[in-house]
Amino acid sequence: MAKITIDAEPYPLEFDPARTALLMIDMQRDFVEAGGFGEMLGNDVSLLRSTIEPCQRVLEAARAAGISIIHTREGHRADLTDAPPSKLARGKLEVGIGAQGPMGRVLVRGEHGHDIIPELYPQGDEPVVDKPGKGAFYETDLHLILQNRSIASLIVCGVTTEVCVHTTVREANDRGYECVVLSDCVGSYFPEFQRVALEMIKAQGGIFGWVSDSATAVSALGKVKPEAA
Repeated sequence: MAKITIDAEPYPLEFDPARTALLMIDMQRDFVEAGGFGEMLGNDVSLLRSTIEPCQRVLEAARAAGISIIHTREGHRADLTDAPPSKLARGKLEVGIGAQGPMGRVLVRGEHGHDIIPELYPQGDEPVVDKPGKGAFYETDLHLILQNRSIASLIVCGVTTEVCVHTTVREANDRGYECVVLSDCVGSYFPEFQRVALEMIKAQGGIFGWVSDSATAVSALGKVKPEAA
């Protein structure tokens, strides 16, 4: 199949649609909605909510193109046996992981806040990877899913840029995947972290991957013939 070129920094990236997946990282109520864990930590969730519309456009384009789509959620078992004590204790929070919050128990699987926001909710054929850590490859079957689908390239969206997105891109890079991160489809509670995190990805000739944006990705995906994807 003919490859598609997406304009990106530090240089254009060619990808095979049949071997490409859209990875939508942690677009969960606990992180992007008012009353969630992110806001309880004192963060301005509007900085993350600005990613929703660009992510919707890319998700719609990916579905139309017929490429693989995978969603992730950070969260833990109800008994918290998969959560390291150091993670539970960090920050000395009054309402931390596992505690009762406005959306149920914080970052616990099956709770309202743990689930993906309605605007980007997965369709039935889109796998959801539940991860106990920041990186989407750690203690999950993501690598197996990608291998079984012969995926080589990842279009990356989600939150937060400097934490779960960055960790996942670094993990993917070490496993040989080519990642293009869409700058307006990833977000941080801290504007300076957002800027620097994106600079780090594309530095030194693309040390971790490429950086592009939603409009460019939608244009590239529009060139894909769904029946061949």
